[in-house]
Amino acid sequence: MRASVLTLLLLTCVHPDQGVYAQQPRVSSAFSIARLKYSGGGDWYNDPSAEVNLLLFLREHAGLDVAPKYEFVEINSERMFSYSFLFMTGHGNVVFSEPEVRRLRSYLQNGGFLFVDDDYGMDQAFRREMKKVFPAQDLVELPSATAFIISSTSFLTVLPKTHEHDSKAPQGYGLFYNGRLVVYYTFESNPSDGWADPDVHNDPEAKRQEALRFGSNIVLWALTH
Repeated sequence: MRASVLTLLLLTCVHPDQGVYAQQPRVSSAFSIARLKYSGGGDWYNDPSAEVNLLLFLREHAGLDVAPKYEFVEINSERMFSYSFLFMTGHGNVVFSEPEVRRLRSYLQNGGFLFVDDDYGMDQAFRREMKKVFPAQDLVELPSATAFIISSTSFLTVLPKTHEHDSKAPQGYGLFYNGRLVVYYTFESNPSDGWADPDVHNDPEAKRQEALRFGSNIVLWALTH
């Protein structure tokens, strides 16, 4: 592992446009994932153990300096720009206000990364709201076996099928800005359910390990690109 390079990357925060959104100091320099809180009625808060377990997995298997705790952030919060990696999930409706659209666009254009996992039922709303963020772009399907290949790692590079949902093949989609992948969206896959505590969904351990390995690859890819 490129531990020294990753350590430097983990200390880097997202910098918004100068004079627009002030950078807020972080309490810890350890890498953390912020759950994105959104309006509209969807359960943005479900499975709070998911990110904690993924961070613990990254500490154990990738040697990353992490802060394994559940954290959430609102788009209008100045704290959002202090996180390099945001996670969004849910089952229902999603609504971004115009100020939130502008802030999220600024976050993504200035180095931030957003991973979105459809927990079943948010697909239509998420696509509609992301069209506000990047009106000239559509989500592009990415090959499931090549989206997140990290050299010299054993983490999963094939999109897993953690939960059945509508029994369709899992799909991964991306949005790009200046050639950089800034949003990755998983549909009919639901790996984040596999990150949750074992007694939440009662997934087989093999499924959970598969999901954690894939999630680790997303994080490592985002931190090195």
